[in-house]
Amino acid sequence: MSLGQDGPPTRTRMPEGHTTHGGGTRRAQPRRALATVVGIVVLLIAALAFANRGGGPSAGADGTDTGSGTTGGSSGSGGAHGSGTAPTAPTGQKPVDGKSGAGIPAGFAHTDQGAQSAAANFAVALGSADMFVADRRHRIVGSIYDPAVSAGLQGDLDQAYSGQALKNLGLTADGAAPAGFTFVSRTVPIGTKVTANPAGAGAASADAKTVEVWCTDLVGLAGTGSTKPVSTAWFTITEQLVWSGGDWKIRSSSQKDGPAPVAADNQAASADEIAGAVRDYGGFTYAR
Repeated sequence: MSLGQDGPPTRTRMPEGHTTHGGGTRRAQPRRALATVVGIVVLLIAALAFANRGGGPSAGADGTDTGSGTTGGSSGSGGAHGSGTAPTAPTGQKPVDGKSGAGIPAGFAHTDQGAQSAAANFAVALGSADMFVADRRHRIVGSIYDPAVSAGLQGDLDQAYSGQALKNLGLTADGAAPAGFTFVSRTVPIGTKVTANPAGAGAASADAKTVEVWCTDLVGLAGTGSTKPVSTAWFTITEQLVWSGGDWKIRSSSQKDGPAPVAADNQAASADEIAGAVRDYGGFTYAR
């Protein structure tokens, strides 16, 4: 539990028997990419920017992955699509009673805190490996975006998550990792806050909220000989939320780099340790 400057503490519901897991040596991170789609700024997660930068550092001769071992969010494993982790069993009071058809928490309170909880969980979904698999991406976008804009986003996102972007990440045309590798893409919210709606976004009201989500993430291919080892970065997502159909939905989203803390000089985990952590450590449901 952590105290925010202007509001109540942020609650993270932890799995039963949760323990921490060590990280790896940090290195320079790829910049995020933003795409403007039909007049709406759409979040394209760090993995796309990572893929499009061209090239990448190689793992050591012993297969050591130079990325970090932090956990959270969703990931995919070689030979399979989407999350390979078991469902979590969070403790404490549930922030919501149900989930959408995409498995994303739903039914948030019609309050500032409910909007912050929604924004944090939406950030996790948008930063997951499921976004690289067409049918799962369609379910995510259809579940968390305002119906007024979601249909128009699908085709443009299909183009963004395809072709050279997937190839540069070492993934197949359908978003799967090659045999022997685990594709990792997880976003972990650190904190949230409601901010004033920017000019042109509509007047702030009970049915429209602008929420910033400060995040870190993991992205890359875990496996011996990977040329795209798992790395971390820090960024802030800004989500324009509207109350639609009895729940919070995204009208538009954007992101910027940072704020990033000083990197710790931790020993890098091996590729097998990273892949094992992704397999064994499930994600969280976030609540404000």
